[in-house]
Amino acid sequence: MGPGLLSARAPFFSFRRRELPLLASELLGFPADARVLIVNCDDFGMRRGVNAAVVEAIEGGIAGSCSLMVPCGGTEEAMGLLRERPEVSFGVHLSLVCEAGARSGRGPVAPRADVASLVDEDGELHTPERRAELMARARIEDVEVEFRAQVETVVAAGLEPTHLDWHCLLDGGRGDVFELTVALAGEYGLAVRVWGEAGRQRVRGLPVVDHDFLDSFSLPLDGKAERYARLLRELPAGLSEWAVHPGLRDAQSRAVDPDGWRVRQSDHEFLVSAEARELLREEGIFVVDYRGVRERWHPEAGGGPG
Repeated sequence: MGPGLLSARAPFFSFRRRELPLLASELLGFPADARVLIVNCDDFGMRRGVNAAVVEAIEGGIAGSCSLMVPCGGTEEAMGLLRERPEVSFGVHLSLVCEAGARSGRGPVAPRADVASLVDEDGELHTPERRAELMARARIEDVEVEFRAQVETVVAAGLEPTHLDWHCLLDGGRGDVFELTVALAGEYGLAVRVWGEAGRQRVRGLPVVDHDFLDSFSLPLDGKAERYARLLRELPAGLSEWAVHPGLRDAQSRAVDPDGWRVRQSDHEFLVSAEARELLREEGIFVVDYRGVRERWHPEAGGGPG
């Protein structure tokens, strides 16, 4: 092939390269080949054993941030831990469902009468097994009242979240819930965790994950540490996110979460392991939190909450 033909083709490739959309990691200021990972500990506030494990995973492990559940038995303790650690990046884990062992006994954050379509026959938030029933009957006006009450509880405690995400619901579970959350994020100057394809298209141009989102509950327990290690070695360029769920093997967790405590314990063990830290160093992976993402969602506000 002669040099004339090569020269003729070069502008075509340059043009196509410029047409490709930027990776979310590039929007955050990283080079195109950078491998960037958000390791976010979900369910902070669920109970004491989860709270302790989340703090350990951030302060002594590879996790970079967490998400706070407000209508749970361990919420007050979790908010106290965050007040003592203003350097910790956290989001509000908007909760319309709550595991039976984590419910506070006082129902939703908003008065029950104001969110009647969101509570079960006992006046509590529904358990995850009843998600379909909840989403079929939830009125968007009630969802707004409860979501706003959860965010305001955090703000009133003197805390500054970076983002909003959802507990046990893909991008809010419904299109109108997703749109409501994006609107609330705009009001409070926050980012939103978005990982469903429809949601990603809705907020195109803003930094959201470039690749498949990992929920640690989707991983089998057998060989889990090896699977995590392989995922780090194979992490692609761009922005990825892992939603991990660390927890301790304490008596309360084993009693109230007989099916899930092993998932949480195995997450915790890997997150605080020397192997995990060494893999990040060997692979040159950047672990980030939602502070930079928030600044790209709301540059006019300087990244602070509204």
